[in-house]
Amino acid sequence: MGRYFGTDGFRGEANVGLTAEHAFKVGRFLGWYFAEVKRRSGINERPRIVIGKDTRRSSYMFEYSLVAGLTASGADAYLLHVTTTPSVAYVTRVDGFDCGIMISASHNPFYDNGIKLISRSGEKSDDSMTDMIEDYIDGRLEIFGKIIKELPFAQKDNIGKTVDYISGRNRYIGYLISLGIYSFRGFRVGLDCSNGSAWSIAKAVFDALGAKTFVINAEPDGLNINENCGSTHIEALREFVVSKGLDIGFAFDGDADRCLCVDEKGNILTGDHILYICGKYLKDKGQLSNNTVVTTVMSNLGLYKAFDRIGIDYAKTAVGDRFVYEYMQKNSNRLGGEESGHIIFSKYATTGDGILTSLKLMEVMLSSKKPMSVLASELEIYPQVLVNVKVKDKPSARADEDVCKAIEEAEKKLGNNGRILVRESGTEPVIRVMAEAQTHEVCKECVDSVVNVLKDKGHILVQ
Repeated sequence: MGRYFGTDGFRGEANVGLTAEHAFKVGRFLGWYFAEVKRRSGINERPRIVIGKDTRRSSYMFEYSLVAGLTASGADAYLLHVTTTPSVAYVTRVDGFDCGIMISASHNPFYDNGIKLISRSGEKSDDSMTDMIEDYIDGRLEIFGKIIKELPFAQKDNIGKTVDYISGRNRYIGYLISLGIYSFRGFRVGLDCSNGSAWSIAKAVFDALGAKTFVINAEPDGLNINENCGSTHIEALREFVVSKGLDIGFAFDGDADRCLCVDEKGNILTGDHILYICGKYLKDKGQLSNNTVVTTVMSNLGLYKAFDRIGIDYAKTAVGDRFVYEYMQKNSNRLGGEESGHIIFSKYATTGDGILTSLKLMEVMLSSKKPMSVLASELEIYPQVLVNVKVKDKPSARADEDVCKAIEEAEKKLGNNGRILVRESGTEPVIRVMAEAQTHEVCKECVDSVVNVLKDKGHILVQ
């Protein structure tokens, strides 16, 4: 992790950890940098940078701050307005933008926000870009062979402009519709839009494909994004699917780059279920490249045992869809993702896409002519206990000798019938302690043993 940017962008509480001034400086640097690269390449045109945002109240503040910085540095800012992270990635790549920016804190509460940077190829920007931005914010930027304290302002006709680009979002909607190879006619589908980015997109896609669509949590007011709804609070969708007698339900997060599912019986399907169902489907069709599904270390032990049973290989990466995608690109894999619902279909997208994921699950269900409950029944998920512990300093807490000893003792206790994972969060000031075993009680004992050491050693942050 960098000084400001974590595994999923520059994130923090609005006007506390992430301020309007930060956003202005990010815009200033990006506008200047891409203008300078073009100038040095002999290209006489202003940079074009596209921006999307979710429904948080502070997203407007950050949007305007970014636009001010970009245009002041000589770049043109194209506004997609409220849209999804994957749509920004799609538009950036397809329409040839120099860079894409998504303003969102994903599944976090409304008072948090974030700035995600997307490269011209539609992928999350690499560390070299964020390192330069951090250096500029801290006043120690060294680039192109010189130290730069202040960036020059564009003047006269070099000042950038702002362009309404809602047409780009509409093309993305059309792209999603084009991926539906079956009609959804006759299917009753529930959508939980989390009062976030999906609220104006998901229903349009499912309606166009013929589904009878029932939507909840699609009335954003700037403060209710992710509030007891969406993929992080899927109980609302579960109740909705059962009470309405729906065939299936999908829940998205704030920026709609992740998706979880509820089957017709009210069972909750995680990202691991989705990886299993789609992985088996692709294998049966001869389309699972390298016969491998890419996962993260947070995937459930039951998923790996199920893959072993049906002969699918798997890889494990660090947590974060960025790392999953990097591995997939390097090894030409077609399917990968996280237990949390970030699923990447590399043939169709460069990032996790919740709405795309829901369409691919519909495809499996329609192709197999089986309800989702039957498709998911082959996967047995091991009981899991996960505790997020707010700590004073993540690296020192994780490296504490007594904490490491407690982890080793838990590993010995679990043996081959479970596992324990203790890691630093990439987006929050917490240590995540997770255990999987054949019983919930064993999981809890192992997690408690580590958390108690963190507490006894004074690492836990007292609120």
